[in-house]
Amino acid sequence: QVQLVESGGGLVQPGGSLRLSCVASGFTFSSYAMSWYRQAPGKERELVAVISSTGGSRNYADSVKGRFTISRDNAKNTVYLQMNSLKPEDTAVYYCNAERTSRPRGNYWGQGTQVTVSS
Repeated sequence: QVQLVESGGGLVQPGGSLRLSCVASGFTFSSYAMSWYRQAPGKERELVAVISSTGGSRNYADSVKGRFTISRDNAKNTVYLQMNSLKPEDTAVYYCNAERTSRPRGNYWGQGTQVTVSS
């Protein structure tokens, strides 16, 4: 069955770094665009970064541009989010998403990993 398993979250001080990973299984990973979303308490889930199926295109939310980097390794069925210069407002549950908009379509979510930025 389809699985997206995130890891790498935790508690970090402001200015610190974390690297999130999401390992996919049960579908053709290299055919899917991959994204990271986040949801803070009391707020809606928001898109953080997206990378195309080949890795040739990447886009970021304005709030993370220059600090976060999304990448993927199709040989390892894994997508990463390198987060630098973390701020308290980056605190949220971070979710991995896989989406294919051409047929056969698919949209899958991971269970989320908590990132807390606090001194």
